[in-house]
This record gives sequence, structure tokens and C-alpha cells, in this order.
Amino acid sequence: MSFPVQTPETAPEGARGILTTAQKKYGFVPNLLGVMSTAPSLVEGYLTVAKIFESTSFSPTERQVVLLTTSYENECEYCMAVHSTFSEMQKVPSEIVQAIRTGSPIQDLKLEALRRFTSAVVAAQGWASPDDIQAFFNAGYAEQQALEVVLGVGLKTISNYTTHIAKTPLDDAFIAAAWTKEA
Repeated sequence: MSFPVQTPETAPEGARGILTTAQKKYGFVPNLLGVMSTAPSLVEGYLTVAKIFESTSFSPTERQVVLLTTSYENECEYCMAVHSTFSEMQKVPSEIVQAIRTGSPIQDLKLEALRRFTSAVVAAQGWASPDDIQAFFNAGYAEQQALEVVLGVGLKTISNYTTHIAKTPLDDAFIAAAWTKEA
């Protein structure tokens, strides 16, 4: 069973303005936001955390590494397609995106350390080992960035879990970047 994809006309009152803004910004309402709008507090919270994550010390490429890695680990087909598309729009090198999409190492050692740490945080449900944390610091990251990874993982977990529960259909705008985790 999939959940309804709300529109500005069908969404509960508390989400209508959010969907209208999204429609103006993107030219359509992404299905994830439409699904989340069934619970206005969820869509509002998600977009608020997304805005906060954009203000972290991470570069756009680093933010996408965190978001894609979290989606990869959580096997979220919808979010992998969306963030693969957003990564292209933000000029993230395609070899970085492809490495994450295939579960391969990133050639840039610092970004690979970020990918590995994010993966460890997700897989261990926040209980990253002292070795995982030290490897992250050895790559040039600091305590601030470790905690910003937690923020990014939290953000993406909201959308990953929503998509899993609601069976959010992939928007036409993201079909070219469709993804399924290889066994």
C-alpha cells in the first residue's frame, strides 16, 4: 500500500503553503514532499532540518556524500535517485556519485573517509567505533564535522524511512537516475 501524494489542493491546511512554495521552486511538487505533507509537521521539520544542514561547514559535495551514503546504506531507491540528480545539478563530480551508487571507494581520500564514517554511523546506529572516529579525524575532519554527519544522517533517515513506509513513487524528473542496490 502506498500513501497518497498530496498536492497544494489536497494537502492538510498546514502543508498547503509548503507545497505551493515547492511547486514554484521546482516547477512541480516532489512526491516525497507530497507524501510527507499528509503530516504537515513532518514536511515542515524535514525542510527545516534540510535548510540547517545546508549551513554546515561541509561543501556541497561533502553534503551530498553524506546524504547519498546514508541513502545507500538505508537502501532508499527514491532518495538515491533524487540526490544523484541534485549532485549533478550541484556539479559534484560524477565519479564520486557513481562510487557511492555502486558501493565502491571514492578516489579522493578525504571524501572516502567521509563516506566511510557516514556509513559506519548509519550501520552502527550511531555507535561508530573509536577506530572509525579516529580515521575520520586523521583525514582532516574535526569534532564539528562528526556531529554534522549526525545531522545529515538524521535528515536523510527522515526521508529514507518515510519513503520506505509510504512507498513513495519516483518522480519523472528523477527517473534517469533511478537506482537499485546491487546484491
